[in-house]
Amino acid sequence: MRTGMIALAAGLLALRFLPELPPGWLLGLFTVLGLMLLPYRSYPLAFFLFGLTWACISAHWALAERLPAALDGRTLWLEGRVSGLPEQRDGVVRFQLEEPRSRRAELPRRLRLAWYGGPQVKAGERWRLAVKLKRGRGLVNPQAFDYEAWLLAQRIGATGTVKQGERLAEARGPAAWRDALRLRLLAVDAFGRAGGLAALVLGDDSGLSTDDWRLLQDTGTVHLMVISGQHVALVAALIYGLIAGLARLGCWPSGRPWLTWACALAFAAALGYGLLAGFEVPVRRACVMVGLVLLWRLRFRHLGVWLPWLLALDAVLLVEPLASLQAGFWLSFTAVAVLALVFAGRLGAWSPWRSWGRAQWTMAVGLLPVLLALGLPVSLSGPLANLIAVPWVSFLVVPLALLGTCLLPLPGVGAGLLWLAGGLLELLFRLLAGIAAWLPAWTAPTLPGWAWALGALGAFLVLLPPGVPPRLLGLALLVPMLAPPVPRPAPGQAEVWVLDVGQGLSVLVRTREHALLYDAGPRFGELDLGERVVVPALRGMGVGRLDLLLLSHADTDHAGGAVAVHRALPVTRVVSGEHEALTEELAAEPCVDGADWRWDGVRFTTWRWTEATAGNAASCVLRVEAGGERLLLTGDIDARAERALRAAGRDLRADWLLAPHHGSRSSSSMAFLKAVRPHTVLISRGVHNAFGHPHPLVLARYRALGSEVADTAERGALRIRLGQHSTIEALRDRPRFWREK
Repeated sequence: MRTGMIALAAGLLALRFLPELPPGWLLGLFTVLGLMLLPYRSYPLAFFLFGLTWACISAHWALAERLPAALDGRTLWLEGRVSGLPEQRDGVVRFQLEEPRSRRAELPRRLRLAWYGGPQVKAGERWRLAVKLKRGRGLVNPQAFDYEAWLLAQRIGATGTVKQGERLAEARGPAAWRDALRLRLLAVDAFGRAGGLAALVLGDDSGLSTDDWRLLQDTGTVHLMVISGQHVALVAALIYGLIAGLARLGCWPSGRPWLTWACALAFAAALGYGLLAGFEVPVRRACVMVGLVLLWRLRFRHLGVWLPWLLALDAVLLVEPLASLQAGFWLSFTAVAVLALVFAGRLGAWSPWRSWGRAQWTMAVGLLPVLLALGLPVSLSGPLANLIAVPWVSFLVVPLALLGTCLLPLPGVGAGLLWLAGGLLELLFRLLAGIAAWLPAWTAPTLPGWAWALGALGAFLVLLPPGVPPRLLGLALLVPMLAPPVPRPAPGQAEVWVLDVGQGLSVLVRTREHALLYDAGPRFGELDLGERVVVPALRGMGVGRLDLLLLSHADTDHAGGAVAVHRALPVTRVVSGEHEALTEELAAEPCVDGADWRWDGVRFTTWRWTEATAGNAASCVLRVEAGGERLLLTGDIDARAERALRAAGRDLRADWLLAPHHGSRSSSSMAFLKAVRPHTVLISRGVHNAFGHPHPLVLARYRALGSEVADTAERGALRIRLGQHSTIEALRDRPRFWREK
């Protein structure tokens, strides 16, 4: 039985690692082959094929729900019902629309929309909206969040921007009740932590700020502020413990078996909490796991702890095969497996404090390989922070928040309990801030496969019971994973990454011993791509410091992320074509026209039009030469600056050219392009950007010169090995079945 369950789980999980989905005829063949193998006791292989087939069919259905390419970028009038809890921040309303209908086209069943400057939108309302629809296309960078995988796992078929709309029907139903309860919670005086209480009670995290999320990530306590298996299990455990305590004291009715009632009422409480939280995929997963654990406690305890774990794993994946695309799935099941491995094999009883302390450090070790495989930050202070925060939130904040929410109709009582819960939460955040300042999160460089495999084996050996000889070997095997070798360019060569930062620019140039960042990505309100994309990418590539942060000019799409980069990494110098327009925190120096230096055999030269006082024309231009191969980074210079560079007699020849001003019509004059003669033009821009970059006339000029065009919007982050005269590498070219082509 266990063998078949393991095989089924392996087939369902294999979906996550497929570069492409098998065609329908092959899936049919898998099904027939699996049925043929069953009578011959080859059921493990049959179950594997069944699991793989079902997962692939489900993925095919989800991909078929995506917005057709013909509708990408079009604006349509449509009608639909608002689902989930809308989020409003920085003047932008974000919400999901279920079952949208349009007279002009068939639409996906679920859309994720943004309404800039829009009115208040409530869950359960029906709206008629004019929406500019977009296919779900995310940024593709090293060590970055995979937005497209997340959209597919949520079965969201398209995104869009609302241009205008009208409300057709008022909110009603359970969703409207949850939204009204959220508004009531957010109105409570709770030391400024009403948003955190709404996250714990309703699963609505929109009230948490960017600083809050950064703090939770640095301390490894993100799981405490989103309704996860821990919270659902806590509610079930409280009800189970209450009934068990009454039975032990003799206060439970003798005619009713306490264990049966305890398990049934505990599951009912967990299910009710899940419904209150919106019953999203992570909550459904938690309810399934709690239900199976209670069933195991009631009837199947003699079968051991691994059977309910396997049953829960198979059940979750059978209900939603795309759950394996989400990091939370891997983290939650790994965490339960680690605890089962550690505590099921103990000899004798442990004291509560010993058990709690052991749980924290074993979780840190056990989850380490999973966090690194997923490219997530590792909180070095996590064991200490969770040692304090988990009981604080679980036994103080959550019970008070739930009780206060239930008693809100009583004047003063519910609000008072929520005030107390908010105060406790504020005190915890202040404590976490001190811990995070002392020991922030660590983002590991991208691991080679062999280093990760050795580290995963080492983590498993460390988790074995005390006295097992290989445990010491496990500590040694962890070293390659914690301190992996970082590949560096050879002397005289440079590695260049044009990061995918949407409508903005950020280029990393790394030599053997030095690193230069040309522009730091955009920032729009709280959306700082310097923090969200550039910093994780730099750390993932093993860049621990920057010798030079060169900001072409001060526009927010080029310098918006500079402060985040400067705070996250040691920076020796900051140089800019508009140094006076930048914040004093950067202490930027002016770009010197004609500056020339060498790092590890690679030559760097900066140019700037001295007559340009400000704006795009003042951009600092950088030329990089390695092994006889040249790269020209041009910022946002316009045709006037291009003409000035030619008039000054600059040697503009380059093999690789970063398109000036993202391919704007005001740049890339034919005379300038003839002077450069690039074989490849690099364009950094956002999909469906409001400026129409790159302009068709500019693209025609590139084609007229025979230059190839590499566009981050179409191909993701771009990698060039300067000095090797090799072809360009693009991350979007690496096959992933969920990724837009």
